[in-house]
Amino acid sequence: MAFQLCSSAFEPDQRIPKKYTCEGLDVSVPLSWTEIPAGTKSLALIADDPDAPGGTWVHWVLYDLPASLPHLSEGLPGKETLENGAKQGINDFRRLGYGGPCPPPGPVHRYFFKLYALDRMTGLPPRATKRQLLEAIKGHTLGEAQLVGVYSR
Repeated sequence: MAFQLCSSAFEPDQRIPKKYTCEGLDVSVPLSWTEIPAGTKSLALIADDPDAPGGTWVHWVLYDLPASLPHLSEGLPGKETLENGAKQGINDFRRLGYGGPCPPPGPVHRYFFKLYALDRMTGLPPRATKRQLLEAIKGHTLGEAQLVGVYSR
């Protein structure tokens, strides 16, 4: 079995339930993964929408997740540092943590959840941006798993 990312809330390439969007409770989706690569010291997650009208919209930046963690529960708080030590960055809603799908009315948007297995902790403080995280993990990624969901209004 390979490094995979999945959710109990939706199947790959299927609709993300309203509960996890700005039209619902806007709580973070539950995620789990399998077979992280050997040597993984931490995990990082980026969720974004490449179909947003102004270019890719970042919905979630999460990093320094312990490699021993098997999943993320639904509804993580929008705090700088979570109980497990993971740090949350700033999304394009200018908020900490998760911001659910909230596309303008119209065509379906794709939401990419990308989980990175890293050979070290990032060293970043809380509130980092997607760009800062991608720079910090450059050359330190042992593997990547991806889950795509869709949503439209």
